[in-house]
Amino acid sequence: MAKLFEPPRYIAIEGPIRVGKSTLAKVVAETLHAQRITEPEDNKFLRPFYEGERGAAFQAQMAFLIKRYEQLRSLEVASNPNKVVVADYIFEKDKIFASLNLEDVELEVYDRYYKLFHDQLPAPDLVIYLQASPEVLKKRLKKKNAPNEVKISEDYIEAVNQAYEHFFFHYSASDLLIVNTSDIDFVERSDDLQALLRRVSEPIRGTQYFLPLGQDAANAG
Repeated sequence: MAKLFEPPRYIAIEGPIRVGKSTLAKVVAETLHAQRITEPEDNKFLRPFYEGERGAAFQAQMAFLIKRYEQLRSLEVASNPNKVVVADYIFEKDKIFASLNLEDVELEVYDRYYKLFHDQLPAPDLVIYLQASPEVLKKRLKKKNAPNEVKISEDYIEAVNQAYEHFFFHYSASDLLIVNTSDIDFVERSDDLQALLRRVSEPIRGTQYFLPLGQDAANAG
């Protein structure tokens, strides 16, 4: 008899800066004994970009695009039915930031490479989109106080958050679980984490919402 439900083998976790992607990805990967894919961070153009250096946005964006492509291209999920992968980003995030940061003439060049790379990559079976209000993100950013992030403006945080909301409102490339983390703490509250892990182990079709405190996810239609 055929299985009615096969757990996702390629899970990606997304959301704006300091929403908790890496933390959750680490826990989910450990729980599922999965290969963990972490966001490339060694981008020498990132600091000049945050400091407003001319041309650094395009340089940083192209560097990220190439690194993300090379990383995800090597997954080979389809060829290994026993392999489980958890990534703390989706390839499309690159386009979200490019649309925010690049001039039209730069974006025209970028788009050519983005489409070429995107068409060669596997889509996740499940994307977990972590939301939080701009106010919550600002507090977490200030608390983290990472050297490369000190110069990030509040306006930029709000613009990124809005861009993510717009993108995932229209997202349909894979099954999607939306989690608002403003009042959820996967690090300090084990109940929140366990509830999410249980939800991920159950069927998710289309776009659904994770509701904490023992409530079931609601289908968005």
